[in-house]
Amino acid sequence: MARSRGAGRSLGTGIAGLALGAVLVLTGYAIFSGDDSAPAGSAKGASPTAGVSGEASPEPTYTVPKDWTEPQRWAALPRGQRTDERGSQIAFPHTFEGAVAMMAASNNVSVGEGRTSADEQLRIYDSYVSQRDYSAVNRERVKQDAQKTDKEMAQEMGGPGQKSLPAGAYMRLSTVGFKVLKKSDDEVSVWLLSRGVQRNGETARESGGYSRRVVVAQWVEGDWKMTAAASSRALEDVRGKAEPTMAAPGDAVFNEAGWTAIRAAS
Repeated sequence: MARSRGAGRSLGTGIAGLALGAVLVLTGYAIFSGDDSAPAGSAKGASPTAGVSGEASPEPTYTVPKDWTEPQRWAALPRGQRTDERGSQIAFPHTFEGAVAMMAASNNVSVGEGRTSADEQLRIYDSYVSQRDYSAVNRERVKQDAQKTDKEMAQEMGGPGQKSLPAGAYMRLSTVGFKVLKKSDDEVSVWLLSRGVQRNGETARESGGYSRRVVVAQWVEGDWKMTAAASSRALEDVRGKAEPTMAAPGDAVFNEAGWTAIRAAS
């Protein structure tokens, strides 16, 4: 079976914490897997023609590698019709693509100067969790878990006793693909494939890897939202089943595993 260039690299503690998100609070557990594909900086780690929802990380210019394998499946995901007070896109179309777009948006995070994991996780919780599952108690749990992640990231990057990220440090998670589990008019569940990157300071080299997790969108309250009931159903659906192999878009394994690549919305 074809492999991406370079050895596999596990996601750091901080990126793993960013990837878990609000679904932990909704269900008490989450399906999350670390990297078994290419490092994020490898030549085939991103397509020169593929758009990724969320903020792009700095990367050197490169030419298309000779062994580039064009993804067989592409999806152009719509944007939300408006941005809420937390800065999140909301009001997605009541379509399959709208559901996946919401899930991708809720999965994209960027932590760096002036932006903590707590800021991002509270934004996701406030913007994308349904009102029937929303509570002040759970919001506080999200905040405390994210503050713990912030502390772990600071110490991972700067050493014991480090209180905040070093200058020029960042962690980002962007959705690059998905694989459908189930879909109906009002509920869609998918495996999301994400690319996580991290830089430990101004002079450090960017590193990272890939992760996958199950995410669900349910049409409630006039928009696609994360709900406890739908999340629990999806996690039960995949319990004991094989997980899709992770690979970067442009790797033949990406197609073999059944991933769909994401184009940026116009």
